[in-house]
Amino acid sequence: MIEDIFSKLQEARQKIEESKKKLNSIIVETDSPDGKITIKANANKMITSIEISEELLDKDKKEELEDMLLTVINRTLDEAAQNGEVEMKKITSGLLPNFPGLV
Repeated sequence: MIEDIFSKLQEARQKIEESKKKLNSIIVETDSPDGKITIKANANKMITSIEISEELLDKDKKEELEDMLLTVINRTLDEAAQNGEVEMKKITSGLLPNFPGLV
């Protein structure tokens, strides 16, 4: 029984490593409410691109730009994390006993 659990853990570890590569291809795109900032991230929670409207590059709008970036980055990372969790559950379902905190 213990050997079976170790075997399943090793198989799960291998699947998880393979899935990290797949998660890089799952891209989430989020816009600010006014559409002036677009941020893309992958399901590994890495920001892949930031697009900023020329209008926000004015020095007088520095604080507005900073606030909007924080909001959009956090929304994007939340969505990317949710997508990543869904994908990991698909990949690891049936591989591990139901131990809380493993996935």
